Amino acid sequence: MNKDETRQNYLEAIYFISLKNHDVRAIDIAEYLNFSRPTVSIALKQLASEDYITITNNKIKLTEKGHVEAYRMYERHNMIAKIFMELGVDEKTAYHDSCMIEHDLSDVTFEAIKKAYHKYLELRKDS
Repeated sequence: MNKDETRQNYLEAIYFISLKNHDVRAIDIAEYLNFSRPTVSIALKQLASEDYITITNNKIKLTEKGHVEAYRMYERHNMIAKIFMELGVDEKTAYHDSCMIEHDLSDVTFEAIKKAYHKYLELRKDS
């Protein structure tokens, strides 16, 4: 896993956890990603130094920069998984596989996929 992919996984995890709970703590991230607390602590310090997150009173929040990147990955992950499930892939495999490719798609390719998927949904709705 490269540095960008690691950062994206952490940001997406923070975003996802924040949707479920208002407060995100390091322990929540460690449990979600199945990483040790020391590993998460190191990563969080790096994310904070790069202005992706703020940490106040042990609560982690995405900065605007972090939110943009986190939502970008969250959207990719979910849309790709939904497409795979439409193709007949079971949910667990679809989400696993979408996580494997979401980081490597160019923005151009993802936008084309997104456009085609929305067109497909419209056609399906009209049927």
